[in-house]
Order: sequence, then structure tokens, then C-alpha cells
Amino acid sequence: MASMKPTNWMIKGQVIVSCNCDYGCPCNVNGRPSTGKCEGGWTWHIEQGSFGDLRLDGLNIGLYCNWPAAIHEGNGVATSFIDETAGEPQRKALHELLEGNGGGPWAIFRKTFSELHGPRYVRYEVDSETKLPRVAAADAITVEMEYILNPVTKETIHPRVVLPEGLVVKEAALVGTKQFTVSDEHVRYDHSGRYGAFGFFQYFGP
Repeated sequence: MASMKPTNWMIKGQVIVSCNCDYGCPCNVNGRPSTGKCEGGWTWHIEQGSFGDLRLDGLNIGLYCNWPAAIHEGNGVATSFIDETAGEPQRKALHELLEGNGGGPWAIFRKTFSELHGPRYVRYEVDSETKLPRVAAADAITVEMEYILNPVTKETIHPRVVLPEGLVVKEAALVGTKQFTVSDEHVRYDHSGRYGAFGFFQYFGP
């Protein structure tokens, strides 16, 4: 019997990143997590997207995780989140991606999890049009960014990181998190005042 042909997909938009590391996150350049372990994740705001003939425009997905050490060392626990406004076919497509079955960054992350829970369907409020994006997903996720200040002059600074081989994002603005909380049965933390970043993403698969 011939195997089923994988579904072609594409999504692009803005990814919002936050974790427990210091500003800049040494993991971006293959360093160790600032505290020895990684607790954080991503919200992807899909500006344009398709899964086969199915449109995914305007939807949001998230993946929030807890690894006992560096990400690549595995044994992580994660929960995935999907925009509750997605219709049933869109939910199935986004779940397929978050499970890592269609390639993209999620296929790599899936190899680092000993447990992947969800998806949880939540009502997202994502403000990606302002200079500093904001995420609110019901009572599960809150991300509010703030600029990093020079400790001497107290002036705002605007660092960026360029990652030609980056898995999630190739270039991003580096900021801090004024508030970053995740409240889930499997993943729960408050890392307000730590690392934040945001930038454009574009992925294709399979």
C-alpha cells in the first residue's frame, strides 16, 4: 500500500519568546541556561498560513516547557496551546504541527520532551502591532514585554540578535519581560523580569 503524501504547509508571522534566562539568553549562542535549566516557551502569531488548502491566517499557537537542564539534553515537560477561535479542521492541522509531525521547529523540540501535553484551547489576545508585543491566553499565559535600560544612564537600549542558523527565529529584538507567567497543570512558573525577544518567522514543511 502506498504511503500517504505529507501535507504541504507554510506559516509566517511574529514569534514572541520568553524564558527564565538573563537578558539575551546564552542558549541563543549555544551557551548554558543562566540558571542551569530552561523554563520558557513561544507564542506564534500566524499572520499568514496554510495547511494544504486550509487557511490558518490570524490564529495563535503556543508551546511552553520545562527542561531540567539545557534544551538539547532532553527530559522536558511541555504543554501546547491552540487558539480557541480555530475551527475543527484548523485545530487538527495546528495540533499536527505542534506534535512535530509536519517538520518545522516543533519536530526538533518534540525529541527533547519526555512529556508533551495538550493542546489546551484558549482565547488568545496577542498585540503584535505595537513596538512591544503582548500575549494573554485566558488564565494560562501572560507575557508583557519591556525595554532593557542602561543601568547607569537609565536610557532605553535596543539590542538585537542575528541567528543565521536559528531554529525558531533568524533575527530578533532583545527585551525583558515585565510579566511572564504560565499556569498549567503540567507547566507552571513566574519568570517576570527575565529574558524576552520577538521577531519575524517563516516556516515551510514537510
